[in-house]
Amino acid sequence: MKPVLLLIPGMFNTAAIWDALLPLLAPAMDVRIADVLTQDSIAGMAEDAWTQVQDVAPGTVMLVCGFSMGGYVAMELLARHGPHFQGVMLLDTAAQTETPETLVVREKTIAALQRNFERTVEGIIPFSLHPDSLADAARVEGMRRMMHAVGADAAIRQTRAIMARADHRQLLSQLTQTVLVVCGQQDQVTPPALSRDLASLIPGAELHWLEDTGHQSPLEQAPRLAQLLLGLASQLTPSTSPL
Repeated sequence: MKPVLLLIPGMFNTAAIWDALLPLLAPAMDVRIADVLTQDSIAGMAEDAWTQVQDVAPGTVMLVCGFSMGGYVAMELLARHGPHFQGVMLLDTAAQTETPETLVVREKTIAALQRNFERTVEGIIPFSLHPDSLADAARVEGMRRMMHAVGADAAIRQTRAIMARADHRQLLSQLTQTVLVVCGQQDQVTPPALSRDLASLIPGAELHWLEDTGHQSPLEQAPRLAQLLLGLASQLTPSTSPL
């Protein structure tokens, strides 16, 4: 029986964020992808994500991988349904909640999206990608298309959901699952220091760095991520479930 992997996209992502990863995982894993485009809260995203795996047979190994905002959704999912998952990857994300300063930045982002969506997208792309990825015209255009497919309304809704997310640091300190924390070394959106802090909260968490990688690691480092996810799955058996 193949292990089941639930992938949770980040803000401004469609399911296409995982396109480069899927062919590398499909032979060995049953991959499901959560929807994070229609809900107005992280909790709502987590419950919708849960519906993607409710049909999984008892005794099946299950993993969840949350990217960026998807990491917040994964933490909420673990708070609600954690015993069903044996493996976790938290990818380019953070444990901290918002501060007064970051809330101001979020509001400025919302205002920019409302004022000039296209220009805001063009500013986010170079901030999110490693310089090597910026030199790849196809990769940049793929990211641009994905962000335009999400659109301003969904991006604003996601931003407000992030602003109101719960603090799960106590939960993280009590996790018994096998956890990988992974981050691009040149991530400017959720810098490496946030992944160090995140890993330090989780008992036994492994911290992995992706070299020459910005924030968009599923686009930039799909082979390495597939290697890490397959390696994580190989460590797990149904008997390791906390159920």
